[in-house]
Amino acid sequence: MKRIVALVSGRGSNLQAIQARCVEQGWPARVVAVISNRPDAGGLVFAAEQGVYTAVVDHRAYASREAFDAALVEAVDDLAPDLLLLAGFMRILGADFVRRFEGRMLNIHPSLLPAFAGLHTHRRALEAGCKAVGATVHFVTPELDHGPIVMQSVVPVRAGDDEHSLAARVLATEHVIYPQAVRWFVEDKLFVENGCVRQLDGASQLLL
Repeated sequence: MKRIVALVSGRGSNLQAIQARCVEQGWPARVVAVISNRPDAGGLVFAAEQGVYTAVVDHRAYASREAFDAALVEAVDDLAPDLLLLAGFMRILGADFVRRFEGRMLNIHPSLLPAFAGLHTHRRALEAGCKAVGATVHFVTPELDHGPIVMQSVVPVRAGDDEHSLAARVLATEHVIYPQAVRWFVEDKLFVENGCVRQLDGASQLLL
């Protein structure tokens, strides 16, 4: 039974989708803990309601990113995760932290990476005149919003879209592809070679 730990900063909607699929589909895994850098994160409330252990490592209590990362490493290590998920975790993690968990840490980003890494993805996509946007689940590497891509979704841009309407439709697809990617990981169905991820059953890694 693989142990999943999630890091959140907000409501944790992707965490909720992952927890629901894990229980419904009987994965060989369970979410054992949720950690947040914000004591008021809604994801902590959800986790507690599910009987999942919660902890807070408040970034404001540390004088540097390195000190925060060290405290977060200690908190995560104590939980012995097989998989660490970034689920709306709004802190940039240092290279040493990432390397410690590299190969067993996933993130979801609301763009078709490598396009529009960073913030304000939907606004930037609209300004660029993109006809399609989407989301990407990827393994986390020291380079921000990069790393081997596990799965992507594609969402068409509609006439009259603004960043909020677009974000809502992209988020709905995140709730599909992130649980799917996590399930593949815990079932040992992912293989990474030369920076590319292959699903060992030949399942599609693209949601259209």
